[in-house]
Amino acid sequence: MNFIQFETAQKLRGGFYTDADIAAFLTRWVAVVRPQRVLEPSCGDGVFLEALQNRASTRLKTIVACEINPEEAGKAKTRTGTAKVEVHVGDFLHWFLFHGGQMEAFDGALGNPPFIRYQYLPEEQQLLAEKVFKRFGLPFTKHTNAWVPFVIAALALLRPGGRLAMVVPSEIFHIPHAQSLRRFLAEQCSRIVILDPEEIWFSETLQGTVLLMAEKKYDRAERSKGVAVIPVRGRRQLEADPEAMFQGAGFTNGSIIEGKWMPVFLTREERALVSELRADEQVRLFSEQASVDVGIVTGANKFFLVPDKVVDEYGLQRWAHPMFGRSEHAQGLVYSKADHAANRRAGLPANFLWFQEERIEDLPANVRSYLDSGLAQKLHTRYKCRVREPWYKVPSVYTAPVGMLKRAHNIPRLILNSAGAYTTDTAYRIKPLRASAESLVFSFVNSLTCLTAELEGRHYGGGVLELVPSEIERLLLPVVECSAAELAAADEKYRKAENDLVFLRGQDATVLGKIGVKNAQQEVLYNAWLRLRGRRQRTAAGEESEEAD
Repeated sequence: MNFIQFETAQKLRGGFYTDADIAAFLTRWVAVVRPQRVLEPSCGDGVFLEALQNRASTRLKTIVACEINPEEAGKAKTRTGTAKVEVHVGDFLHWFLFHGGQMEAFDGALGNPPFIRYQYLPEEQQLLAEKVFKRFGLPFTKHTNAWVPFVIAALALLRPGGRLAMVVPSEIFHIPHAQSLRRFLAEQCSRIVILDPEEIWFSETLQGTVLLMAEKKYDRAERSKGVAVIPVRGRRQLEADPEAMFQGAGFTNGSIIEGKWMPVFLTREERALVSELRADEQVRLFSEQASVDVGIVTGANKFFLVPDKVVDEYGLQRWAHPMFGRSEHAQGLVYSKADHAANRRAGLPANFLWFQEERIEDLPANVRSYLDSGLAQKLHTRYKCRVREPWYKVPSVYTAPVGMLKRAHNIPRLILNSAGAYTTDTAYRIKPLRASAESLVFSFVNSLTCLTAELEGRHYGGGVLELVPSEIERLLLPVVECSAAELAAADEKYRKAENDLVFLRGQDATVLGKIGVKNAQQEVLYNAWLRLRGRRQRTAAGEESEEAD
């Protein structure tokens, strides 16, 4: 996690402005309903306002805009130069909570809401965000991002049949903190279409963005047609008719979109096969096969996880223990003593420093000297360190037979911890409940489990897949018996494989084949996973990344 002092002013403000062609495309779609009143909740320098002016019908009477930055608000007003535009200088959520209820409903809402992490928001704005959720009885989490309450509030201000068109992060499909928004959209809207660009259109954000087009229900009792996704390759498609795209979209609804919206990316055949295998008694939820716990939380990894050089410099051998927690530490399916020795020779931070003494006076001078270096860095003031006594005594220290890295580039994998090493909070500690550790590790790499990882997990900038324990527990896992010798052979194959795809295809034949999944079905699962992985990495499905997981 980055600390606030290391972030750019642009990122803290969430001001990633929209290109004119994107604004024009979304404006054309809203203009179809010939709006009289339009809302722009975060107008920035006025690109959407200008697009509205260019598309203005004789019916357009009022454009209400909000912008928290006075300088940008001034630019927006100057850019339009018309009495039809009301630019309110201030926070949109404050305006919504204290003035929105007195306003006549809007026919359309346009914009690019700010992308700001909750912890980067000033306290006042944090409270405003929470109040928006409470107003609609929606579950709130302090992991939410500023764009989520913006969309909720803007949608609430629309009349029945009104249209919302916004640029939002692609995490709308999968991030847990957007679940309340997904539910609100599904309840409030008759149709939701999301244009999903293959490219990164906002390079400054280092994450994918999508174009959200939602039509509010005319009647709350109306059954929603659901969600449709339209893949977009290149900006040329923005020259097309947005209304034709909206009307021609294929929608998915019902239980498929009750949670995360990732299943929308699957075909009917793919969804049916996953459902069939979910009901197969040879396929279990991961939670039925193993327990998952977070790794050791040190509060200051660079201080507690060190290379041999630091251990030798301060004479910390007695307090140094083997550890792994990064992909560079664990290159295969097994983390062995040989791997640990190689990491030490390579100068990697392969040692976990565990100081168990309660009193610093009980430690020798060389250790106190090292701890003093931590005090000089003010590590004792960091939250995880200051809430424990003494600050240098890391809690919940134990090893597990299996580890799993929190993040993966291509495919997630389990790692047999034959070295008995500790793992930090960049990895998980896993204990088998049924099968052997070897069988669990071996069976985990298959297209069904990898596909459900894409459906259940989340991803951020750089296209890296991240799974938290609750998501891991929901993965589908077929377990086949595997001996230590067989896992050792698989480990060698994995390390020597040209890429992860080659190894995965071989695993499908072994793992899925053993439980009766036919070759054609294996192909369906593999291609579905490959397509979702390609989307996550923003590459074409057939294009192999050179990066390792």
